[in-house]
Amino acid sequence: MTTSESRPPQSGSAEPVVRTAAGAVRGRQEDGLAVFRGIPFAQPPVGEARFAAPRPASAWGGVREASAFGPPPPQESGVQGRTGVLDAPEGDDWLTVNVWTPDPDPAARRPVMVWIHGGAYKLGHSGSPGYDARLIARDGDLVVVTLNYRVGMEGFARIEGAPANRGLLDQVAALEWVRDNITAFGGDPGQVTVFGESAGAGSVAALLAMPSAAGLFRRAIAQSVPGTYFSDELARDIGTALAAEAGLRPTAADLSAVDPRRLTAAGEALSAKMLQYQDRWGQVAPTVTPFSPVVDGEVLPATPWRALAAGSARDIDLVTGHNRDEYRLFLALAGKLGRIPDDEATATLRLFAPGPDGDRAYRAAHPGATPSELYERVLTDWLFGMPSLHLAEAQVTGGGHAHVYELTWPAPGQDGAFGACHGLDIPLLFGTFAADLGLLLFPGGEPTPEGEALSARFRASWTEFARSGDPGWPAYGPEQRLVQVLDAEPKVTPYPEEASRRLWEGYDFPELPLLT
Repeated sequence: MTTSESRPPQSGSAEPVVRTAAGAVRGRQEDGLAVFRGIPFAQPPVGEARFAAPRPASAWGGVREASAFGPPPPQESGVQGRTGVLDAPEGDDWLTVNVWTPDPDPAARRPVMVWIHGGAYKLGHSGSPGYDARLIARDGDLVVVTLNYRVGMEGFARIEGAPANRGLLDQVAALEWVRDNITAFGGDPGQVTVFGESAGAGSVAALLAMPSAAGLFRRAIAQSVPGTYFSDELARDIGTALAAEAGLRPTAADLSAVDPRRLTAAGEALSAKMLQYQDRWGQVAPTVTPFSPVVDGEVLPATPWRALAAGSARDIDLVTGHNRDEYRLFLALAGKLGRIPDDEATATLRLFAPGPDGDRAYRAAHPGATPSELYERVLTDWLFGMPSLHLAEAQVTGGGHAHVYELTWPAPGQDGAFGACHGLDIPLLFGTFAADLGLLLFPGGEPTPEGEALSARFRASWTEFARSGDPGWPAYGPEQRLVQVLDAEPKVTPYPEEASRRLWEGYDFPELPLLT
């Protein structure tokens, strides 16, 4: 059983010390919170532990300093920090958690929120400035935990001699750490909410379907759930291609011989030429993301939609939703806004729209839409919008409750060109407008008054849900389909994207297959 070694100090007093199951840690007092960074929840997954399921952290003597974020797991380039490069320490201790708490007193028993970051299952780390959780913890008067997990080759490549979904197993290990230790930080292990965005939301959805995660959390928030889950056959084929980029066989023994930081180059190389594999990998090829959770039948027995519809999470309170213009971020970053020709839009509609006549059906449902608008709409629907909506519908089918939202407020950056794009909910939720994506979406990193108000509403809804299971709007149902529209003037309405909902009605997002 864990206990706090000292009561939280007042301003100007000694830094807070808490005893965990593995040893004592010393954090820092910051803005009225006790903050602990870089606490190991598992052993470094290197050496004999490489490509293995996470192992419990080794104990230490004395008091361990917990004032700095742990190193991020090896990953491809593209993570931007304060300096424009990966702004984090180096080292092998990738599997760490960070805690923000108003009061590290075991008697406090505050609700706990556990954040799982996104990044296409190949990028990201909990030390990114955009995930500074102080406002969530302070405004919501609760405990927030953020965590690292293995990404890319280390966490998700399907290889022989290694369990599938190692990144998801890391998340389970972090949740077990929360169960065993969070009381000492003033949290209630029986009141845990997992929340995440993009690949983090895909991870949350997977956790809802994983037997090993059962009982580790009571509530879940999934923001912009990706619909991409690989069949085992597809994942193994992609794993073979990944290993071939390094000149190796797809085995843990072969790949363990290569330094983890060098092996990331294999993922980058394959991402750059995935379109060459479209005849084998189908819809995965244009995503340039060779990593996703694998429906392996053991760690992840079924897709989240099928698992939830069968009742796997009926006792979990769920909030899920998406942003109206998800795919616009990627078009804007590629310089392709408004520049998609009709033949490319047609090919994309035929590849991603449901049913044998998806091109015609989308054009009929969106009369007058330009090729660029159709292209953006179908990719928004396929990748994030409909997977998020259908997760709620599966939860209701399985006997549970779900609340749905749609973010429609346009980001003010570049005169609103980004719209309500993918990732906009991160700076709004965390209030980190001057960090990471916030700098792109908010001119000068400064929110407008509307943005400030919406940011406060995000945190209020999310933290109240963590506390009571009620985010402040009605549950979603098959008749009225009520959702919370988050805009300058938030309102509850029937699901706004009715045209898309009808096009995708009955689709259950099966695992993506190997085509040949």
